[in-house]
Amino acid sequence: MSALRGQVAGLPEWDRCAVMGVVNVTPDSFSDGGKWFDTEAAIKHGLDLVAEGADLVDVGGESTRPGATRVDEAEELRRVLPVVRGLVEEGVVVSVDTMRASVAEQALDAGAALVNDVSAGQADPAMIPAVAAAGAPFVVMHWRGQSVDMNSRAVYGDVVSEVIDELRGNLDRAVSGGIAPERIVVDPGLGFAKRAEHDLALVAATGRLRRELGLPLLVAASRKRFLGRVLASGEDASPPPARERDAATAAVSALAAREGAWAVRVHEVRASADAVRVAHAVERADSAHAAPGTPGTSGTPGTGRAE
Repeated sequence: MSALRGQVAGLPEWDRCAVMGVVNVTPDSFSDGGKWFDTEAAIKHGLDLVAEGADLVDVGGESTRPGATRVDEAEELRRVLPVVRGLVEEGVVVSVDTMRASVAEQALDAGAALVNDVSAGQADPAMIPAVAAAGAPFVVMHWRGQSVDMNSRAVYGDVVSEVIDELRGNLDRAVSGGIAPERIVVDPGLGFAKRAEHDLALVAATGRLRRELGLPLLVAASRKRFLGRVLASGEDASPPPARERDAATAAVSALAAREGAWAVRVHEVRASADAVRVAHAVERADSAHAAPGTPGTSGTPGTGRAE
């Protein structure tokens, strides 16, 4: 499975599903509500995530929760750049989560290694040319519009097929704009213009998404609403708050890793870091068990039994 997971040019090579920790430098995140809004606190949090097992850290200065309105460019830069610089100086592999080309350019200049644009370059026409000129890796996410009204766009006949088709259009735009295919990661956009049943169908289709799109896949399920719906006990029960969805997030991380995802994006790292490592160990054991001539494989009488 790991050979099919794919590597991304310009980033370290991991032999298992990578873990991308999240640092929201915002006052209005759905998940942590401004807890890391201060620069020093945000840098420390990023370092803590690495200590807990994150392979890279995604820094964002603009909330993309449903209903969120945009901040201006100057404010986004003020929030993001000092955190990117501080983490890079500590040797952290940093991704910048932004829809603005100017923020992406300045973050890359500050040492960021990856641009994670939830709009796949649709929100800012200068984004794809800027990323192409920098030769940076780029996350292409499925996106149907800004957060302020994206829920109204959650209308699908066959969500998996439609997301694949729309992502292919986004990929064509990125490649025709000069971004090398080996530097592209795809993201099905869980929670963006999707209802719980759509998100669950996409998680179930992780392997299909990876195979049909043929590129490394990022799964970003962390603490999202669909997990809250799954965890709500009883038809009329309220979903648990975002910070009580980390065990459910780790479950998705394990499933995604087993299906060949390149990385999972999570707020609470330790549980998901453990989950992807266990998935990798199981994957290796499965490969060894299936190899011709390996003791214990099917067709070798008596050797598969635990003594």
